[in-house]
Amino acid sequence: MACWPDALRAGRHRDSVRPITAIRTRTTMAKGTSTKAAPAKAKAAKPAKGNAAPAAAPAKLAEPHAAKPAAPVTVTLKHLAAGISEQHGLPKAQAEAVVAGVFEAVAARLKAGERVRIGGFGVIEVKDRPARMGRNPATGEAIQIAASRKLAFRAAKELKAAV
Repeated sequence: MACWPDALRAGRHRDSVRPITAIRTRTTMAKGTSTKAAPAKAKAAKPAKGNAAPAAAPAKLAEPHAAKPAAPVTVTLKHLAAGISEQHGLPKAQAEAVVAGVFEAVAARLKAGERVRIGGFGVIEVKDRPARMGRNPATGEAIQIAASRKLAFRAAKELKAAV
């Protein structure tokens, strides 16, 4: 250590007055231990005024890992068609064509501005939202929000009871 500058010998980087944060630590490996330099992840806290030693970091408490809830299953048109083909003994291609046709018909009626009521399921309709004034949350500036059309769904009593 005789060739190191005084700042490094004192535990400080040559260009700053802060202590060096990357110190040598021990890491345990599968076969024995080895010594490696720990990477500096964040800036070191400023030492307290005077010659007081910095406070030790609080120990982390071990928390039991809670089981994550399972992600909901996404059902596609193909899944619906497969279920219909099994229930009614139809070929899968024909069932897929029927399901796709039903949803195309519903979409066409909604585009025309009609309300679609499916018994036991609910009502799907298009609602017109008028233009209105709003505020930009970042600047507080008043802005004009354009008129738009939104889909609205009201579930039927039977669907609400089933879910």
